[in-house]
Amino acid sequence: MSAVAGEPTGAVQRSLVPARMDRLPWSRFHWLVIVGLGVSWVLDGLEIQIVSQAGYQSSLGLTNGAVGAVGSVYLAGEVAGALVFGRITDRLGRRKLFMVTLGVYLVASGLAGFSWDLWSLLVLRFIAGTGIGGEYTAINSAIDELIPSHYRGRVDIAVNGTYWGGAAIGAAANLYLLSDQVPQNLGWRIGFLIGPAIGIAIIFLRRHIPESPRWLMTHGRQAEAEQVVDDIEARVRADGARLEPVPDSKAIEIIPEKSITYRQMAKVFFGQYPRRSILGFSMMVTQAFLYNAIFFTYALVLQHFYGVSKAHTSYYFFPFAVGNLVGPLLLGHLFDTIGRRKMILLTYGFSGFLLLLSAFAFHAGVLNATTQTAFWCVTFFFASAGASSAYLTVSEIFPLELRAQAISFFFAISQGAGGVVAPSLFGHLIGGAHNPHPDRTPLFWGYVIGAVVMMIGGAVGWFLGVNAERQGLEDVAPPMSARGKGGGAPSPAGA
Repeated sequence: MSAVAGEPTGAVQRSLVPARMDRLPWSRFHWLVIVGLGVSWVLDGLEIQIVSQAGYQSSLGLTNGAVGAVGSVYLAGEVAGALVFGRITDRLGRRKLFMVTLGVYLVASGLAGFSWDLWSLLVLRFIAGTGIGGEYTAINSAIDELIPSHYRGRVDIAVNGTYWGGAAIGAAANLYLLSDQVPQNLGWRIGFLIGPAIGIAIIFLRRHIPESPRWLMTHGRQAEAEQVVDDIEARVRADGARLEPVPDSKAIEIIPEKSITYRQMAKVFFGQYPRRSILGFSMMVTQAFLYNAIFFTYALVLQHFYGVSKAHTSYYFFPFAVGNLVGPLLLGHLFDTIGRRKMILLTYGFSGFLLLLSAFAFHAGVLNATTQTAFWCVTFFFASAGASSAYLTVSEIFPLELRAQAISFFFAISQGAGGVVAPSLFGHLIGGAHNPHPDRTPLFWGYVIGAVVMMIGGAVGWFLGVNAERQGLEDVAPPMSARGKGGGAPSPAGA
């Protein structure tokens, strides 16, 4: 059954690699994958929170516009990194890229702590952003392909939710680093070094994570793929597990291809899977719109409408971050048991409904800073799980050969269409900073729009969603190189 190493592209190869990976019980190896790869979201949340406090503004003599540019250039770097590294990840492999992208982030973010002016900071923040954007594509692909189908949903959703753990760490660090106890020109520089310090420890763990055997399988490296699975099974057996043989009837036949052209990609996205493309676009854009609308104006709302000082807004951020973190951890397993479509409808729909209720309460003036934060905490308990399911969805509903590129494509669209527009729009709706009696009506309508947008995302997830729970990736979307399965034609698993 094994193919000879180096067998030329185009030769038919039979493989049990997917079936062997999906029948594995949970083990220490899978914890290694979660810890070693999942730190990417922690680092991103940490970065955003450190930068959002703009402790460097006075030290570098920056205007408010320049501070905004620092945040925007990081986001632009994420989009560029996702698109560039996503393409390379599908061509060269998951492991090579998740080592490279973490290295890019470590160096650029660390050097940002030594910035001497605006331009040096902008360049380094852009490069750090490319590293994190590349992480999103390489890591989501690797996790999906290494985690058994029985656990894939809960793991992917929980890992994506850890972004908020990083944000909470950043907020805690800022309380000290930006206080009077630390010199003004030193605190923010130390803040930029926290992420690299965590990353250096994690990069050693990643050395023990193998290449995705599924990726090896579809690239004509069947012997290597089976050796990787042999090694993983040995680790699982060492934990005391007993593994049953996998029947040959579960083998998949592959005709490897060297690379996928942009024309083939377009055919898959818009020819074979148009409904799935609409699904991915809708889920990613709607959650990005809601999140960036609330998150990037969180402090402004507290200051402008509730009189909270800038120095104290971080205290209100902690419960918000906790709600966002706990939601995916507690709800994630339901995406594997109750099912993807039902949970997407529930999380998107209910978070939109709660935001709508809070909008009317906000407009009526019956909330204070504490109750407004409480509303947001409960709303984003559900919204966070829904947003994480968007990344899970786009990473599992397309063929393996372009999985990373699919993630990068929809990530870039979501940040451009939803992520960039929302903060600017909601900042405009908040109005001037010196009005003692600010008008709540414009922001009320903004919240209504955000709520409706999120509920639309849930409805699209229900009608176009794929029942991918506990199904192998190859059943949800057969590889383009799969023989006898239509080369990526839709399976009965869903749209």
